[in-house]
Amino acid sequence: MTEYAGVPGLVETREAYGEVTLVIDPARIVEACTYLRDVAGFNMLSDIAAADYLGWGEPGVAGYIGTSDGRDLNAPGSQGHARVPDPKPKRFSVSYHLLRISDDPARVRVQVWLDDGESVDSVIRVWPAADWFEREAWDLMGIRFEGHPNLVRLLMPDDWEGHPLRKDYPLGGEPVRFSEEEA
Repeated sequence: MTEYAGVPGLVETREAYGEVTLVIDPARIVEACTYLRDVAGFNMLSDIAAADYLGWGEPGVAGYIGTSDGRDLNAPGSQGHARVPDPKPKRFSVSYHLLRISDDPARVRVQVWLDDGESVDSVIRVWPAADWFEREAWDLMGIRFEGHPNLVRLLMPDDWEGHPLRKDYPLGGEPVRFSEEEA
Protein backbone atom coordinates (compact mmCIF):
# COMPACT_ATOMS: atom_id res chain seq x y z
CA MET A 1 0.00 0.00 0.00
CA THR A 2 2.95 2.34 0.42
CA GLU A 3 3.20 2.24 -3.38
CA TYR A 4 0.29 4.70 -3.47
CA ALA A 5 1.35 6.98 -0.59
CA GLY A 6 2.40 9.80 -2.96
CA VAL A 7 -0.87 9.99 -4.90
CA PRO A 8 -2.16 13.59 -4.75
CA GLY A 9 -5.50 14.02 -3.01
CA LEU A 10 -5.44 10.51 -1.49
CA VAL A 11 -8.11 10.30 1.22
CA GLU A 12 -8.09 6.57 1.91
CA THR A 13 -6.60 3.33 0.59
CA ARG A 14 -8.69 0.16 0.89
CA GLU A 15 -7.95 -3.40 -0.04
CA ALA A 16 -10.83 -5.87 -0.21
CA TYR A 17 -11.52 -8.98 -2.22
CA GLY A 18 -8.07 -8.78 -3.83
CA GLU A 19 -8.60 -5.26 -5.22
CA VAL A 20 -7.01 -1.96 -4.21
CA THR A 21 -9.22 1.12 -4.10
CA LEU A 22 -7.79 4.62 -3.80
CA VAL A 23 -10.37 7.13 -2.56
CA ILE A 24 -9.43 10.56 -3.90
CA ASP A 25 -10.60 14.08 -3.07
CA PRO A 26 -12.82 14.97 -6.08
CA ALA A 27 -11.12 18.36 -6.46
CA ARG A 28 -7.80 16.58 -7.17
CA ILE A 29 -8.91 13.76 -9.48
CA VAL A 30 -7.02 15.04 -12.54
CA GLU A 31 -3.85 15.51 -10.53
CA ALA A 32 -4.17 12.01 -8.99
CA CYS A 33 -4.85 10.37 -12.37
CA THR A 34 -1.90 12.18 -13.96
CA TYR A 35 0.36 10.95 -11.16
CA LEU A 36 -0.90 7.38 -11.52
CA ARG A 37 -0.28 7.50 -15.29
CA ASP A 38 3.11 9.23 -15.29
CA VAL A 39 4.71 8.03 -12.04
CA ALA A 40 3.00 4.74 -11.15
CA GLY A 41 2.77 3.57 -14.78
CA PHE A 42 -0.99 2.97 -15.03
CA ASN A 43 -1.21 3.44 -18.79
CA MET A 44 -4.79 2.38 -19.52
CA LEU A 45 -8.20 3.57 -18.37
CA SER A 46 -10.44 0.55 -18.86
CA ASP A 47 -13.71 1.95 -17.49
CA ILE A 48 -15.47 4.62 -15.50
CA ALA A 49 -18.40 3.31 -13.49
CA ALA A 50 -20.88 5.37 -11.50
CA ALA A 51 -23.09 3.99 -8.71
CA ASP A 52 -26.03 5.48 -6.84
CA TYR A 53 -26.20 4.60 -3.13
CA LEU A 54 -29.46 6.39 -2.34
CA GLY A 55 -30.96 4.70 0.74
CA TRP A 56 -27.85 2.61 1.37
CA GLY A 57 -27.41 1.64 5.02
CA GLU A 58 -30.96 2.47 6.06
CA PRO A 59 -32.72 0.08 8.44
CA GLY A 60 -34.37 -2.91 6.84
CA VAL A 61 -31.64 -3.51 4.25
CA ALA A 62 -29.94 -6.88 4.63
CA GLY A 63 -27.33 -8.50 2.47
CA TYR A 64 -24.66 -11.12 2.10
CA ILE A 65 -21.14 -11.37 0.80
CA GLY A 66 -20.50 -14.09 -1.76
CA THR A 67 -17.53 -16.39 -1.35
CA SER A 68 -15.36 -18.23 -3.85
CA ASP A 69 -17.72 -21.20 -3.38
CA GLY A 70 -20.72 -19.05 -4.30
CA ARG A 71 -23.79 -18.95 -2.11
CA ASP A 72 -26.62 -21.29 -1.23
CA LEU A 73 -29.68 -20.08 -3.15
CA ASN A 74 -31.93 -21.91 -0.68
CA ALA A 75 -30.58 -20.12 2.37
CA PRO A 76 -31.67 -16.59 3.29
CA GLY A 77 -29.06 -14.02 2.32
CA SER A 78 -28.67 -12.76 5.86
CA GLN A 79 -28.90 -16.17 7.57
CA GLY A 80 -31.69 -14.77 9.72
CA HIS A 81 -29.64 -11.81 10.92
CA ALA A 82 -30.11 -8.45 9.30
CA ARG A 83 -26.74 -7.04 8.32
CA VAL A 84 -27.00 -3.36 7.59
CA PRO A 85 -24.28 -2.32 5.13
CA ASP A 86 -21.75 0.29 6.18
CA PRO A 87 -22.89 3.81 5.32
CA LYS A 88 -21.33 5.47 2.28
CA PRO A 89 -19.71 8.91 2.51
CA LYS A 90 -21.96 10.45 -0.16
CA ARG A 91 -24.73 9.41 -2.54
CA PHE A 92 -22.72 8.72 -5.73
CA SER A 93 -19.41 7.02 -6.36
CA VAL A 94 -17.45 7.36 -9.58
CA SER A 95 -14.85 4.61 -10.02
CA TYR A 96 -12.01 4.83 -12.52
CA HIS A 97 -10.56 1.40 -13.33
CA LEU A 98 -6.89 1.67 -14.27
CA LEU A 99 -4.52 -0.94 -15.66
CA ARG A 100 -0.76 -1.03 -15.79
CA ILE A 101 0.17 -3.04 -18.86
CA SER A 102 3.90 -3.72 -18.53
CA ASP A 103 6.37 -6.22 -17.10
CA ASP A 104 4.78 -5.49 -13.70
CA PRO A 105 1.05 -5.58 -14.48
CA ALA A 106 -1.42 -4.25 -11.94
CA ARG A 107 -4.85 -2.76 -11.64
CA VAL A 108 -6.31 -0.22 -9.28
CA ARG A 109 -9.65 1.45 -8.76
CA VAL A 110 -9.62 5.21 -8.19
CA GLN A 111 -12.84 6.39 -6.57
CA VAL A 112 -14.43 9.74 -5.81
CA TRP A 113 -17.62 10.36 -3.84
CA LEU A 114 -20.16 13.03 -4.80
CA ASP A 115 -23.49 14.28 -3.52
CA ASP A 116 -26.39 15.15 -5.79
CA GLY A 117 -25.52 18.28 -7.74
CA GLU A 118 -21.76 18.05 -7.18
CA SER A 119 -19.47 17.68 -10.17
CA VAL A 120 -16.00 16.30 -10.80
CA ASP A 121 -13.37 17.40 -13.31
CA SER A 122 -13.11 15.49 -16.57
CA VAL A 123 -10.03 13.27 -17.00
CA ILE A 124 -10.11 13.44 -20.81
CA ARG A 125 -6.84 15.35 -20.91
CA VAL A 126 -5.23 12.45 -19.00
CA TRP A 127 -6.98 9.64 -20.88
CA PRO A 128 -8.88 10.57 -24.06
CA ALA A 129 -10.79 7.26 -23.73
CA ALA A 130 -12.70 8.83 -20.83
CA ASP A 131 -14.87 10.72 -23.34
CA TRP A 132 -17.65 8.17 -23.78
CA PHE A 133 -17.39 6.79 -20.23
CA GLU A 134 -18.04 10.25 -18.79
CA ARG A 135 -20.87 10.88 -21.24
CA GLU A 136 -22.49 7.59 -20.18
CA ALA A 137 -22.26 8.53 -16.48
CA TRP A 138 -23.79 11.93 -17.28
CA ASP A 139 -26.56 10.49 -19.44
CA LEU A 140 -27.65 7.68 -17.11
CA MET A 141 -26.77 9.05 -13.64
CA GLY A 142 -26.64 12.84 -14.04
CA ILE A 143 -23.04 13.19 -12.82
CA ARG A 144 -21.51 16.32 -14.36
CA PHE A 145 -17.88 16.25 -15.53
CA GLU A 146 -16.51 19.79 -15.61
CA GLY A 147 -14.35 20.59 -18.62
CA HIS A 148 -15.75 17.79 -20.77
CA PRO A 149 -15.73 19.07 -24.36
CA ASN A 150 -19.03 17.44 -25.41
CA LEU A 151 -21.11 16.43 -22.37
CA VAL A 152 -24.32 15.47 -24.18
CA ARG A 153 -26.54 12.42 -24.10
CA LEU A 154 -25.00 9.22 -25.38
CA LEU A 155 -27.65 6.51 -25.00
CA MET A 156 -30.92 8.29 -24.34
CA PRO A 157 -32.69 10.55 -26.86
CA ASP A 158 -31.69 14.22 -26.66
CA ASP A 159 -35.12 15.27 -25.35
CA TRP A 160 -35.20 12.61 -22.57
CA GLU A 161 -35.97 14.00 -19.13
CA GLY A 162 -34.00 12.75 -16.16
CA HIS A 163 -31.33 10.12 -15.71
CA PRO A 164 -32.77 6.59 -15.73
CA LEU A 165 -30.19 4.74 -13.59
CA ARG A 166 -30.73 6.95 -10.55
CA LYS A 167 -32.52 5.17 -7.75
CA ASP A 168 -35.05 7.99 -7.46
CA TYR A 169 -35.96 7.88 -11.16
CA PRO A 170 -39.71 7.10 -11.52
CA LEU A 171 -40.44 3.58 -12.69
CA GLY A 172 -42.96 2.85 -15.40
CA GLY A 173 -45.54 5.16 -16.84
CA GLU A 174 -43.48 6.14 -19.86
CA PRO A 175 -45.63 6.41 -22.98
CA VAL A 176 -44.65 4.41 -26.02
CA ARG A 177 -42.68 6.91 -28.06
CA PHE A 178 -43.48 5.71 -31.56
CA SER A 179 -47.19 4.94 -31.45
CA GLU A 180 -49.92 6.19 -33.76
CA GLU A 181 -51.36 8.28 -30.92
CA GLU A 182 -48.42 10.71 -31.01
CA ALA A 183 -48.62 13.18 -33.82
